[in-house]
Amino acid sequence: MTRPTVLLGMSGGVDSSVAAALLLRQGYKVHGITLQVWEHEDETVSASKKWQERGCCKVGIAKYVAKLLNISHEVIDARDTFRKGVIDDFLHGYTTGTTPNPCVRCNERVKIQRLMDHAVSRDFTYVATGHYARLQKYHGTPVLGRAADGRKDQTYFLYRLNPHWLPTLLFPLGSLTKSDVWKEAEALGLPADELKESQEICFVSQGDYRSFIAKEVPEAKKPGLFIDETGQPLGQHDGIAFYTPGQRRGLGLATGQRLYVQQVHTATNTVMLGPKDSLRRQDCTVSDLNIFASHLLNGQAEVQVKVRYATPPTPAILSPLTSSSIHVQFREPQRALSPGQSAVFYEGDHVLGGGIIQPF
Repeated sequence: MTRPTVLLGMSGGVDSSVAAALLLRQGYKVHGITLQVWEHEDETVSASKKWQERGCCKVGIAKYVAKLLNISHEVIDARDTFRKGVIDDFLHGYTTGTTPNPCVRCNERVKIQRLMDHAVSRDFTYVATGHYARLQKYHGTPVLGRAADGRKDQTYFLYRLNPHWLPTLLFPLGSLTKSDVWKEAEALGLPADELKESQEICFVSQGDYRSFIAKEVPEAKKPGLFIDETGQPLGQHDGIAFYTPGQRRGLGLATGQRLYVQQVHTATNTVMLGPKDSLRRQDCTVSDLNIFASHLLNGQAEVQVKVRYATPPTPAILSPLTSSSIHVQFREPQRALSPGQSAVFYEGDHVLGGGIIQPF
């Protein structure tokens, strides 16, 4: 009997490594793919850095795991795609006053897109990743579902996947907890120290994202005015690219009160500051939609909305404005909504879609 074939994205982390082992156990014929999205891993790099310090895709450890599990594996250079689809998008967002999420764009435009393209060209039956998510049906329509481990659920980063991809996707870790995954890794004899996860933006390896922007786009250092909520000047900022809503530290102002970034105004090159209470907003407009449940565009719907990965979904009313934009009215005001970030729509564990928060 011919085993079903699956193309597995292997980043070199514990999750995709355990996913490979689980798929083998379930009877699949697994072929591993590591997408090299950032730095080139050569002998010099290998000598100077530990595997877990080489961004999100660790080629060396992925090769090691593939050999340990006796599965085929290859490396695909995706650096140009990553540069255009993720890094350039990241830089453009910050320099125009928004706060993009590179992990959302990477899954949409690079990682799963490239895996899908490769699977089609090579006649693989399925594509799999080590993400914490599940695949479910919503009134007969395939949708993403939240992972069993709510603390690790990654559907916020996956909501932009093409709906047509869902029937051929596999998420082997979706029903497991992180502790289950570590137990599997230990049972396999995988090197735990080398499989530690990076919590930072993978292409910002030195300093913070502001240093990265300053290096990549020197002209982003364009001083302008901090203003208060009435438009009165408060001092000078370093450039709008270096400030995000909710930010309090690094403002360099002595005003006698705690002030927070409220909004970034590109047209006037100003950054508006205000007190903490002013950070809360009752609504926003979401565009650049990716919708799994088409009824969201037909009329009002009550859902839960996540406006950042680390916060729980909150009740809201969605009202379609056009075929590509939705008004979100939150039941309770939300703190520091950031244009450029994603708002993801849920009904229970089902992901109904989402989009990008627009400037106010």
